[in-house]
Amino acid sequence: MDENRKETADALAKFVPSVIVTHPLGPLDNLALYRQIGRAFGKEPEAELLCDRFDVAFRTVQSKKFERKKVLYLIWKDPWMTVSRDTYISRTLALFGLETVPESAEARYPALADLSPHEAEIILLSTEPYRFNDGHKDELRKQLGLPVLLIDGEMTSWYGPRAIAGLDYLADFAKAL
Repeated sequence: MDENRKETADALAKFVPSVIVTHPLGPLDNLALYRQIGRAFGKEPEAELLCDRFDVAFRTVQSKKFERKKVLYLIWKDPWMTVSRDTYISRTLALFGLETVPESAEARYPALADLSPHEAEIILLSTEPYRFNDGHKDELRKQLGLPVLLIDGEMTSWYGPRAIAGLDYLADFAKAL
């Protein structure tokens, strides 16, 4: 698991009626998630409405053309950390032509030995989980000589109902590049 340890889930299972474990790896995994949560809470019709809304937003994204850009998407500082292509974040960004670098990594969230651009054209600083800000943006722009932009980390990494708004947000973000 990326966020929580198995030991934590096992400990919770001793105190709550059920523990729901999710691990979406790409945008379309939201559909199964909506249905899983809907079944767990007896809200299947509401889950299907979310599926319908997500499907419309997803098809809208697929109907658009986005310019391909190589991006270094940073999620942490001290040490600098990024996302591998085997993550929900990277797969979601790819829908919008934003290919994360480095191209391959052993860890899902690798630490970077140095902050070289790794063939990136743009550096994206996520506002979540690390709260990058304009000061970080200016510092890196001077250091690396590349465009550096803040990106709403909730819109790129929070799956579930927020993923629908995330698709709209990323469409606007990618078009503005």
